[in-house]
Amino acid sequence: MILDYSKEFVCGKLPTRNCHASTVLPMEDGRVVTAWFGGTKEKNPDVDIWYCLRDERGFGKPVRISYSKHLPHWNPVLFRRKNGDIILYFKVGRSIQGWRTFYCISADGGLTFGKPEELVKGSRNGRGPVKNKCLRLESGRILAPASTEKKGWKCFADISDDDGLTFRKSKTVPTEYAVPAFNSGNGFCKNKIPMIQPTLWENEPGKVHMLTRTAAGRIYRSDSEDAGETWCEAYPTPLPNNNSGIDLVKTPDGSIYLVSNPVADNWGERSPLTLSLSKDNGRTFETIAELEKEKEGSEFSYPAIEYMNGSLFITYTWERKNIAFWKIDI
Repeated sequence: MILDYSKEFVCGKLPTRNCHASTVLPMEDGRVVTAWFGGTKEKNPDVDIWYCLRDERGFGKPVRISYSKHLPHWNPVLFRRKNGDIILYFKVGRSIQGWRTFYCISADGGLTFGKPEELVKGSRNGRGPVKNKCLRLESGRILAPASTEKKGWKCFADISDDDGLTFRKSKTVPTEYAVPAFNSGNGFCKNKIPMIQPTLWENEPGKVHMLTRTAAGRIYRSDSEDAGETWCEAYPTPLPNNNSGIDLVKTPDGSIYLVSNPVADNWGERSPLTLSLSKDNGRTFETIAELEKEKEGSEFSYPAIEYMNGSLFITYTWERKNIAFWKIDI
């Protein structure tokens, strides 16, 4: 049950013409860190990472992070380490297939971030979290929901046993064959279901699950019995997907909250945007709130969701002009 909610924008006016792909991280003291990428247009060299901090007075002034003035930046992801430091991961590169992953660390609660460093030196294969937040398992292991778009769309988990500083890849998630073969719109994917940008949860120690964005008109799921080392063949869920980003969070009572566009068309409309709830470990979901209503040609997309102290924290792209923020008490 939703008890109370509030919606606002990160800024009255962002410092860039275009913005996308936000991430959100609530903190114990009530502050919230958000980040996104912004510039004149996605893929342009002037696209950088921006972040800002929200306190009792609202959102502060956005601050730029840039590894290079000549390369576009993409898909920031915030993660809190056990020592309280915040890591901001992001991608850099002219093309998705050539992405390198960088990270920088804040030791002051998101007020400032240090110099960007490369996560896996020399890697061009989508390392670290690709869009959605990392998952800390009960064992302490960190799983980054990862995917690559090189030679087809494939999902995996990047595994860290040092709290998010170094990673090694899990086995690729096996996918079923599809006839006819898919053309995802971003390149030929042979005859496997094209899947990217997973989101993760753990329901029992070592038992991990992912839902994925696909080009097949619905969300797919895969499960791991060994803390993310290997995954079962991905299988379809009843959940529609428009080949756009999704995200979920599991709360302490076992409930799973999913934010998505419930549109069953490949490259379909990115509207409406809804919040759904599962009480049975992700087997079924019920829509409990419409965050943005359906409006032809509108874009409400790439959600991020977190939980803390009885509240959900959600951000998403609003018409590529701003980042919307919701705090929902449940």
